[in-house]
Amino acid sequence: MWRIWRLIDPLRVLVAQAVFLFGIAVMIHLILLSTNKYNWMDGPAVKSVAAANAPMPAGVTSLPSAKP
Repeated sequence: MWRIWRLIDPLRVLVAQAVFLFGIAVMIHLILLSTNKYNWMDGPAVKSVAAANAPMPAGVTSLPSAKP
């Protein structure tokens, strides 16, 4: 293993790894910020009162019926 570090400069490897990991972290954070569910800067999407109080559509039940 020590022979590998004679071929490759350890400082360059560590700098490249740090740049790569920082790039991945930035990408993940930007992907999460672009979603409605995980955007922590704008907060969760607030539904209007009318949408929250609207009745369920016909044919949709809240619990599945248990038939013996």
